[in-house]
Amino acid sequence: MRRRGALQRLIRGAALLAAASLPYGMARLMVPEAKAQSRNHIRPPGALKDDAAFIAACIGCGLCGEVCPPRCIRFHGRDGGEKVNTPWINPEEKGCTLCNKCMEVCPTEALVETPLKEIDMGIAQIDRAACYPWVDRGICGACVSVCPLGDQAIGFEMWNQYRPIIKSGCVGCGLCVEVCPEPSLPIWVVDRMQGSVAKHSV
Repeated sequence: MRRRGALQRLIRGAALLAAASLPYGMARLMVPEAKAQSRNHIRPPGALKDDAAFIAACIGCGLCGEVCPPRCIRFHGRDGGEKVNTPWINPEEKGCTLCNKCMEVCPTEALVETPLKEIDMGIAQIDRAACYPWVDRGICGACVSVCPLGDQAIGFEMWNQYRPIIKSGCVGCGLCVEVCPEPSLPIWVVDRMQGSVAKHSV
């Protein structure tokens, strides 16, 4: 009788867990996915590089957003499809300060604690056809001044101290995007394979 009672409690517990997770699972199935932005739409630091694996690992708990000091972490809603409730950052609004809190609080392997210099959210890319100093329309340097990684991530062209260049140490935090004063936003975060200089086709 004891064994039967224990088995019944186990079955009830499993059924309760399945019922509790049903709304989250149904939300992912019922929400249509909007077309993703090609730039300035990045995952938080420490996110699994395979986005499918990240989506599978993230349980949509929202803890990363709750502990984020600059409140830069947002969550997919009706635009997300299977990505609904997963976190993302739009550096046009708020860049990541690389405080590591989101990685520390994540209860799954969606966000993995990663050393600062090994974080890879992408790389900043500059459109030299629009950046003020690159088109000789003034002195700026806002992106260089705000970078939390300093000259290992961004600096100035050797013979022109005002033209910014992105270096291999950039981790794609997006703070440079947030502070850029040029309305067309000639700096953004892209996949590292796309390089740090925007290419234009003729």
